[in-house]
Amino acid sequence: MNDILIFIYSNPLAQTIRENELLFPWIEAIHVLAVTLVIGSIALVDLRLIGVRALNRAISNISKELLPITWMAFLAAAITGAILFTSNALSYSQNFYFISKIILLGLAGINMMCFQFIIGKNLDSWNHYQQLPIAARIAGAISLTLWISIIFCGRWIGFTLELVSATS
Repeated sequence: MNDILIFIYSNPLAQTIRENELLFPWIEAIHVLAVTLVIGSIALVDLRLIGVRALNRAISNISKELLPITWMAFLAAAITGAILFTSNALSYSQNFYFISKIILLGLAGINMMCFQFIIGKNLDSWNHYQQLPIAARIAGAISLTLWISIIFCGRWIGFTLELVSATS
């Protein structure tokens, strides 16, 4: 595993990001903006699932309107996150908050897939409900909790990252 991380760390893109004073902050800024859009759009759906907001709007309409924004922003966040990872792959791979963030992202993905393919497969039939089925409310609460935790971990990476070089 260390050889793969050293290979990632040693690639020209990673080296350019490490050596350029402006590149990392710009990529990080784009990453943060993309993550903000991801979480904001997901939170709007989750809050409707939980029954906190937009009770007079059909859940299927909210979901359909926000899904393209969520996926575009997620793609931008994933790409910029991967680029940031390459700049210090060894350090990130040893950081508790980074590892936690990756695990939480996986759990959020599992939660989303469970909702999409099991719990919410009849989403259109819920359009006339103000209070959605308990499974949908639980999935929304889990999603919101996971995404808040992802933000927390992501924020703490920068405060706890100890830089490790490939030569250490």
